[in-house]
Amino acid sequence: MEKKDIGSYTLEELQKEMAQIGEKPFRAKQIYEWIHKKLVQSFDEMSNLSKTLREKLDQNYEIAQVKLVERQISRIDGTNKFLFELSDGNMVESVLMKYKHGNSVCISSQVGCRMGCRFCASTIGGLVRNLTPSEMLREVYEVQKLSGGRVSNIVIMGTGEPLDNYDNFVRFIRMVSDADGLNISQRNITASTCGIVPNIRRLAEEHLQITLALSLHGSTQEKRKKLMPVANKYDLSEVLDACDFYFRETGRRVTFEYSLVHGVNDTPEDAAELTRLLKHRNCHLNLIPVNPIKERDFQKPDKKSAMIFQNNLEKNGINVTIRREMGSDIDGACGQLRIKHRQE
Repeated sequence: MEKKDIGSYTLEELQKEMAQIGEKPFRAKQIYEWIHKKLVQSFDEMSNLSKTLREKLDQNYEIAQVKLVERQISRIDGTNKFLFELSDGNMVESVLMKYKHGNSVCISSQVGCRMGCRFCASTIGGLVRNLTPSEMLREVYEVQKLSGGRVSNIVIMGTGEPLDNYDNFVRFIRMVSDADGLNISQRNITASTCGIVPNIRRLAEEHLQITLALSLHGSTQEKRKKLMPVANKYDLSEVLDACDFYFRETGRRVTFEYSLVHGVNDTPEDAAELTRLLKHRNCHLNLIPVNPIKERDFQKPDKKSAMIFQNNLEKNGINVTIRREMGSDIDGACGQLRIKHRQE
């Protein structure tokens, strides 16, 4: 019999589950706290449960296993990159970034990705499978345990498209922000999407307080289509309308992510088009000099060119920053470390 994924149950669901197996409701709270506050990975560690109950749990349920395979630590800024192996042998990456305001963890939402963005290492090899809520939670938990410091911010920008794994992603958000778990404020959580319009609208109607980050990457529909296959399905105007809807429903300002690719989308004309698109929107534009990967031939602009691009936008009233480069001396781009291990 296949064991049930106990780490993906909400507290209410776990209470019902315990009642079904003849246990008192308070046991659910104990088990939930062991998994989501004390971050244990086995029932044997649940010392305030009877041996009989621990055995019953072990026979019928499983806690997602996320095992560290490799850890890289940047000598430049202390950024940590983790390669984790899941229970089925698949691997995902997570990144710990240390800031003055706290520890931020970037997690993956899928094994691989089917979105096909031209400059991204995550999509090489396509989508293998979705991550469960418990696997996404466990990425955060293991980084917190390994680093010894509390995680205060979460970014879902690692491998995968979270809105392509919608139900598991939303459950993860609700659970990681639960007061009975890590209790991370939803306002400290950012999720990046390439622009799956129906699910942006669904997410808006959930009325979560997370920040939505839209991967824009092209200043026009035609440029987006060259870089992002998803643009063949959803027109830029539809995507922007969905982002406006998200802002109206949640009151949360949308961030637009823009990977700067030398000679492709970093021209003065691109800056002018971006100004036209964003000038009247309450938003933030985040410029990201692209991470070169050997499987692609895209290159990042030099620092001076990136600054000129930023200045062109700023003088036209756009709220814009260039993302601080972190972990440049380790396998920085999403998916690079996983690909390296697959090729060895």
